[in-house]
Amino acid sequence: MRKRATLTGVRVLLVEDDPVLGDALRRTLVQHGHTAELVGSGTAALAAVARAEPDVVLLDMGLPDRDGIGVCREIRERSRVPILAITGRGEVAARVQGLRSGADDYLVKPVSTDELLARIEAVLRRSTGGSVAGTVTIADVVVDLERRSVVAGGDEVALTRKEFDLLATLARREGAVVPRPELLEQVWGIADASAARTLEAHVASLRSKLGAREVVVTVRGVGYRLAC
Repeated sequence: MRKRATLTGVRVLLVEDDPVLGDALRRTLVQHGHTAELVGSGTAALAAVARAEPDVVLLDMGLPDRDGIGVCREIRERSRVPILAITGRGEVAARVQGLRSGADDYLVKPVSTDELLARIEAVLRRSTGGSVAGTVTIADVVVDLERRSVVAGGDEVALTRKEFDLLATLARREGAVVPRPELLEQVWGIADASAARTLEAHVASLRSKLGAREVVVTVRGVGYRLAC
């Protein structure tokens, strides 16, 4: 993606019951200029949100005392704080339920440092109304959101209006997953699951026009995102 200044000074509430993983994530956040409070249960997470008013919550969905989905829903009912759900690699259902219960995005264990920091920045920009710059670059593909043009390997790519709208919607989310219903709503003005084939056909056409480059990534059971 495009280059930008690194965000620092974020107050992170880290909800993780594995003390080893939790401490490793906490130290990573601190090393990159953030502050991080580590709690190990859903009950402690709800109390910390009310007490500390964090900038973002990293919420493990597998907690010892409370269902992670329920904790996510309760946080969302009480606060507009951005929530990043953390799930296991195979827990597709948990990811979907997390997004539906109020999470803004999710991370899959094991969590890489680069992705962790990028996702935190992305959800904070969206929650504060921050806008994406006019040009987004993925490898040798340049998407100009203002001119509605796409260049791949130096050559202009001719996209239909809907194909560009689809790519632009993903670009504005800066690598975050966009669920299928949201894409249908944003691009076609509908959220009917029966239109899923329309979305899939446009994704296939978009990929074909971009050649062998992996630009649009499928997140099974959820939706799509741009390659980071």
